[in-house]
Amino acid sequence: MRQTSLNAIAIGIFAVTISTLLGPALNLPQVVPAIAIFCLLGLAAFDTFQWQGQGSAILSDLLARNSDEKRSRILHHEAGHFLVAYLLEIPITGYAINAWEAFKQGQNSQGGVRFEDPKLSQETQRSEFSLQLLDRYCTVWMAGIAAENLIYGNAEGGAEDRDKIRAILSQMRRPDSEFKVKENRALLQARNLIETHQLAYKELVEAMKKREPVAECYRVIQQNL
Repeated sequence: MRQTSLNAIAIGIFAVTISTLLGPALNLPQVVPAIAIFCLLGLAAFDTFQWQGQGSAILSDLLARNSDEKRSRILHHEAGHFLVAYLLEIPITGYAINAWEAFKQGQNSQGGVRFEDPKLSQETQRSEFSLQLLDRYCTVWMAGIAAENLIYGNAEGGAEDRDKIRAILSQMRRPDSEFKVKENRALLQARNLIETHQLAYKELVEAMKKREPVAECYRVIQQNL
């Protein structure tokens, strides 16, 4: 179950608990909290298995909209992915800064930069080309964390990015010990790329803040490299 679904359940249960404690004072029937819990768990299960957590992600986004720092972090995180993917010549197909934007674009996700995922056949899993391609994608996946570290001194997001590295290493049948090495190297490479192209990164953040299309974001990067 996605973390956002768990958070929504926790918030709902807390609210139901409060209503149970205050129920006698408010003259609420005892059956009301039980029905509320049943409905809440049903909605959470439906969201998780039918919408893959999209509903709870949208709810979390709506609750977080009052936080300027949260929105800014997400924007800088995704701009890091975008810039590094561009610099490493990985085609970008689109982006969404939050789950609601992703939903409107027909994407079943919490948002983010979308680019062509690596497709590794059995014939190329052990080839030198695949290893080079892996390094590029790892750098792109760690670029969001690198951007947050660079701007804020720490990173709050990036768990799913790390999971992608684990998944692709497993697909390529690489040893588990290789994960941390790949992660650290990719994080350093991504940070170096962003630092080297700080002007392009800054202007890209502004373009993505305005939700400019991918082609315009490309143009902004090219003008400021």
